[in-house]
Amino acid sequence: MSGGVLFTVLVLAVVLERVAELFVSHRNAVRSLAQGGVEAGRGHYPFMVVLHTGLLAGALVEVWVRRPDIVPVLAWAMFALVAASQALRWWCVATLGRQWNTRVIVVPGAARVTCGPYRRLPHPNYLAVVVEGIALPLVHSAWITAVVFTVLNGFLLATRVRVENTALARLA
Repeated sequence: MSGGVLFTVLVLAVVLERVAELFVSHRNAVRSLAQGGVEAGRGHYPFMVVLHTGLLAGALVEVWVRRPDIVPVLAWAMFALVAASQALRWWCVATLGRQWNTRVIVVPGAARVTCGPYRRLPHPNYLAVVVEGIALPLVHSAWITAVVFTVLNGFLLATRVRVENTALARLA
């Protein structure tokens, strides 16, 4: 199997992971909204969906069109970071349980989670997103996608973290 095919399989595995995330997120959103949850940051959410879809599609397009050479030591290191980012992401999902969501929905009266990865970092899931956004494309040397996603994601995260912090402050 060629490197491009293996990379495509990896990206498709990440796509399946995203579908699982969206399933969990939808279930939790319905539950949170039924409990009086309030959503914040609706305006940036469509951009987030487009950006994350663009990461996956852009990496595939860059690999299949530009056909960059694979640097084995870089590929393995980046693959390890992709795996670590997925582990951190699902640790966040498991820690937040029913409160985890891809949207910013806060249920009045709910306690702020301060255990698991949240004991050390206020937004550990975003660390996973940043690492994955760099590492996934670089598994197959798709550096253009890694740079474009990282820059755009920086702007998005500035907004997202501000919105999330404001929403979480209402829990205190």
